[in-house]
Amino acid sequence: MPYRRLPNTDAARLKALQAANSKGRELPPFQLAFSQSTFQKVQSFLPSFEKAMIEAKQSYEKQVERNKEYIKVMKKAKLYVSHFIQVINMAILRGELPASERNYFRLDEDERKTPTLNTEAELIEWGQQIIDGEEKRKAQSRSLITNPTMAVVRVRYEQFIDAYKFQKTLQKNYQRAQENLSGLRENADDIILDVWNEVEAYYADLPDSEKRENAECYGIVYIFRKNEIDKISALENNQY
Repeated sequence: MPYRRLPNTDAARLKALQAANSKGRELPPFQLAFSQSTFQKVQSFLPSFEKAMIEAKQSYEKQVERNKEYIKVMKKAKLYVSHFIQVINMAILRGELPASERNYFRLDEDERKTPTLNTEAELIEWGQQIIDGEEKRKAQSRSLITNPTMAVVRVRYEQFIDAYKFQKTLQKNYQRAQENLSGLRENADDIILDVWNEVEAYYADLPDSEKRENAECYGIVYIFRKNEIDKISALENNQY
């Protein structure tokens, strides 16, 4: 005998609820294979579940869409911050600045390598440190770094910070939408189970194949086991 498989994805849950709702609207109560009280549960719950699915999908798509632009802004900021530090190191190497100048930027005085900027946290930290460091140098009338100037670096860095904050907001929105949807799943499963149990009970006296055929019209999904599929295939082949 094939077994009944309850929905295990949100899309499958929505499809099952919509099938039940469609039948409830299509048939008069005395012909409907499940109770009016269960139909009312479907009608009451379905809009909120549909809305939650739409919001989760939209928040995910918006996050993905904006992430492409965010990556571009982040790479640009990384390029300018990295280049600014390289210019400092090159000026020290040429003897134009003393090695102690690195202290303004919280760089190791003897470290010639550019710090890693592979993560958001690293870029945020080092970007702010070189901005603060150049401000201190400016306040002390030190010779300012050019090509790029701090003004240009600051613009790129602040664009990144704005994009970073916005992306985090989108991530929180998506997480909130997912949590809302997750909170509805148990209720969805309970309602679907009620519908399916009542439908199968309604057609319980019919032959198995006829019962399944009628139940499937209400969205119930039956899965044949492999040995059952093999038997059906063998019977079909014997007919030819």
